[in-house]
Order: sequence, then structure tokens, then C-alpha cells
Amino acid sequence: MKKNLEIISEAPLFSGLPENQLKAVQQIAVAKRFRPGETVFLEGDDGNGFYVVAAGKIKVYKVSSEGKEQILHIFGPGEPFGEVPVFTGQPFPANATAIVKSHLLFFPRNAFIDLITGNTSLALNMLAVLSMRLRQFTIQIENLSLKEVPGRLASYLLYLAQEQGQTEIIILSISKGQLASLLGTIPETLSRIFARMSGQNIIRVSGRTIELLDYRSLEDLAEYGKLAE
Repeated sequence: MKKNLEIISEAPLFSGLPENQLKAVQQIAVAKRFRPGETVFLEGDDGNGFYVVAAGKIKVYKVSSEGKEQILHIFGPGEPFGEVPVFTGQPFPANATAIVKSHLLFFPRNAFIDLITGNTSLALNMLAVLSMRLRQFTIQIENLSLKEVPGRLASYLLYLAQEQGQTEIIILSISKGQLASLLGTIPETLSRIFARMSGQNIIRVSGRTIELLDYRSLEDLAEYGKLAE
């Protein structure tokens, strides 16, 4: 099992920091563990700090007044979440729940602000992470509002391929129900689209393993958003 200092040193948020600064970050980190389905925080809770995933997976999501869940993002090892309230002093704007057994490092707001105030490298890293997060949400909003579900799915599969460094076979790290929520649809619709894409030999699905049979068609689908009838 990795120690906190090793986890911190490998997280993009803290990349490039010298050892003495990494140790300063380690000193304010609080280890927390969550069972599958356990809540990390709820929308409206005091934004008293942020988290970095050491192991496991966390979903951040909103719930409509009708009870419909919309997943905003799935965070895995090395990724920070809940960091915006650190700067705004506002409550958490969404909910966070562990998808699987998870080990998190919690960084209290006041202690982290004290640390970052005199640390230019850490401040720049935080700006880079926040800029990347804004870009991710911009893409997600574009996909949800401008693309039909097949285009959203194709975009996500291409994103996974890039993330996993693959062009032929990718592995879904979340359930298809969670994927449906992330793409703003329902499981039944997602299943039909998977079946149609398989029928057109664009992909082959076996559980959470997806073989990308026609990468060019997948790119076209991501761009234009519609499957051939």
C-alpha cells in the first residue's frame, strides 16, 4: 500500500514540487476511507476542504427535484475533487459518493490556503488543474446540449481510448448504469445504442470490455452525432 507522501508526489496537482514542499503538503493531509455507496459530501455541505483520490473511484453528481441523477464526473487515483470551494469559501455545489472502496486524502481549506499563499509552484499547479476541469465541463455541456446520445457515447469511448492509451480495446471503469447517467440518458437507451453500434461493426461489447472495430466511424459519430439507420 502506498504511503501518503508517495500518493501526493504522484498526483498531478503536486507534480514538480521539491521534497520539502511535498512533505509540507503531507503534514496537512488527512486520510479518509469510504465504503462503496458511502457519501463523501452532499450538495450544500460546508466546503471546508478538498480531496485527492488515493485509491478507488468517486462520482460527483447532481440530483434533480424529480430525483434524476446526473453524474458530472468520475474521479480516479491521483485526481482532486471538491477543490473549487477552497477558493470561493462556498458550500459544495454537488454530491460526492464512493463507487467502490476508496481511500482519499483530505486537505483542510484553511491549512491549504496557508500553504499555497507562499508557494508559487503549488498555486500554478492548482490553476492548471482548475483550467483543465473547466475545459472538461465545457466539453461535457457541449456534448449534453448539442449532441444526440450516440455522439455522446462515441465521444466518451474516444476519451477512454486516449486516457488508456489504446486504439483497439478499452475497459469501462464504471457500470453501464453510471455511464448512462454520465451521458445524460437512461440505461435502456444506452443499451440500444450499444447494440446498434455493435450491429454496424463499429464496436464489439463484452461486459465492460469494448473492442473498437472501426475507429474512423467512431470519430465521425463523435463529430456528427448520428448513427446510420
